[in-house]
Amino acid sequence: MDFGRKNHLAVSFREKKNFNQNNMKYFIYARKSTEEDDRQVLSIEAQLVELKEFAAKEKLEIVASLCEAKTAKEPGRTKFAEMLSLIEKGKADGIISWHPDRLARNSVDGGKIIHFVDRGLINSLKFPTFWFEPTPQGLFMLNIAFGQSKYFVDNLRENVKRGLRQKIRNGVWPGWAPVGYLNNPKTRLIDIDRRKAQKVKKLFEFYSTGRYTLKSLANWSKEKGLYGNLGKEIAVSNVQKILNNSFYIGLMKYRGEIFEGQHEPLISK
Repeated sequence: MDFGRKNHLAVSFREKKNFNQNNMKYFIYARKSTEEDDRQVLSIEAQLVELKEFAAKEKLEIVASLCEAKTAKEPGRTKFAEMLSLIEKGKADGIISWHPDRLARNSVDGGKIIHFVDRGLINSLKFPTFWFEPTPQGLFMLNIAFGQSKYFVDNLRENVKRGLRQKIRNGVWPGWAPVGYLNNPKTRLIDIDRRKAQKVKKLFEFYSTGRYTLKSLANWSKEKGLYGNLGKEIAVSNVQKILNNSFYIGLMKYRGEIFEGQHEPLISK
């Protein structure tokens, strides 16, 4: 064991502990994504109300409030990066947030927070739902909190992948239906779109004659009012995707494998 390093850390943490709490300035950081696993989290507005009340009760000075409606599963949040940049410039000494998982749910951003604490740039982290102080024990608990958040994300992602694979094996397409089909929200299956199906069939028939180019088929689609499922015009690239899509003959291509689908084919094999 490196006792010199251990003593240095002990001194460093004592210095942080003796930092004048009355002079500290804080950023409030509130975050909520629109993803399924964030449904139970307080809204950004509710978080701000709770955090400001918490700050008033604890007599903490707030420099600014930063809000973000974005997932923390991946690095790259604009407001989070802005906050760390301002902290690095000495604009604040700490962060107030609802829970550590509002700050980070990936190892990169969690590592940045830990690193800022280690460097003495962050002297305090305040959470109404989680205890933290800049000591070895506090950092250990924070690491565990970030690790739990990442584990939850990874586990959820794996469960989603497993569910998608099982749907494919059962012959059910797990994504958006292609043009000529519709996603049925009740059965969660893929149904034929009776308004568009015949026009999509015509595309295949015309192309099979060899007398039509992709461009002419795109123009024909526009003339006949055949649009994508989001209401966009059928471009040349879209026509090519339709003609190359095995879904129309009852097959589903997923991650390089071909599966038999439950949906009704538009085109015979």
